[in-house]
Amino acid sequence: IASAAAGDRDACGTLIRTHQQGVYAYILRLCGRPELAEDVVQEAFVRVLTNLDRFDTRFRFSTWVFTIARRVMMNVLDKRRPVSDSDRAQEAGGRSCQVSINAEVKEHRDVCRDAVQQALMSLSIEQREVMVLFHQHDWPIWLIGEHLEMPEGTVKSHLHRGRTRLRALLEQHPSRDQFTEAADEESRTR
Repeated sequence: IASAAAGDRDACGTLIRTHQQGVYAYILRLCGRPELAEDVVQEAFVRVLTNLDRFDTRFRFSTWVFTIARRVMMNVLDKRRPVSDSDRAQEAGGRSCQVSINAEVKEHRDVCRDAVQQALMSLSIEQREVMVLFHQHDWPIWLIGEHLEMPEGTVKSHLHRGRTRLRALLEQHPSRDQFTEAADEESRTR
């Protein structure tokens, strides 16, 4: 970090490569649109690199990067706010399943992934963030609370409500039988 702040291009490249994939996955799960996630991550790393001198080494660098990316995404979403939540969910779930030679299992997984993404997009932004950070990035409750500037109890509450809402939405999904089949197939291959 110190080398990158001093202008070392190799160090800057290493910082970006180390954190880019995790930040992209986080933002993609929050916004549901790959092209938007790419733009947000690019802008976030521009801000990270231009403000490296402001980073406080008492804290985790990854938390700082995620916070910058989250703020960039919130600013972008405020400017591009869709007409309704159903428009946002429809955009997120608009990906089609690709059919190939061994397509049946892949198609089930694609349908499941799209359904989960669609369900995630219907959660509040707070619930979505907590769910993604906890389940996808394995962040502990205390770190999520620190990152989102909320008490641990509130994080736990958002996590519980998000899981409950996600479960209900997936149970109502027209392809819910495919979820069971895909899960069974995946457990057989393990």
